[in-house]
Amino acid sequence: MITITEFQKIGVGLTGFGLFFLLFGVLLYFDSVLLAFGNILFLAGLAFIIGLRRTAYFFFQRQKLRGSVFFLGGVALVLLRWPVIGMAMESYGFVLLFKSFFPVVFGFLGSLVNIPFLNTTQSSTEGK
Repeated sequence: MITITEFQKIGVGLTGFGLFFLLFGVLLYFDSVLLAFGNILFLAGLAFIIGLRRTAYFFFQRQKLRGSVFFLGGVALVLLRWPVIGMAMESYGFVLLFKSFFPVVFGFLGSLVNIPFLNTTQSSTEGK
């Protein structure tokens, strides 16, 4: 079983709240205060989960430098109260940074079909 430290638990909470505030800020027509708070919580949560050194290493790898510039530049623009342009840059940077994780996520979501309830639901919709 995987052991999770208290710092990692705090990090998961901070990241979750950060994503919530980001979503809520977008739903409220790009409210810059909510977006800025969400960005700060997300980055702090990431640092708590994997540590400061590994977070810095993740963002400043040579092959991920372009994504990091767009992501952190978008965060800076949101903090400077240009939320629409900042979120566009941040989204593009997020895709560039985490594109290697997308196959893993899609594979996991595809394995959810093996749940009996979802499998019968999918089978019944395919026949129609």
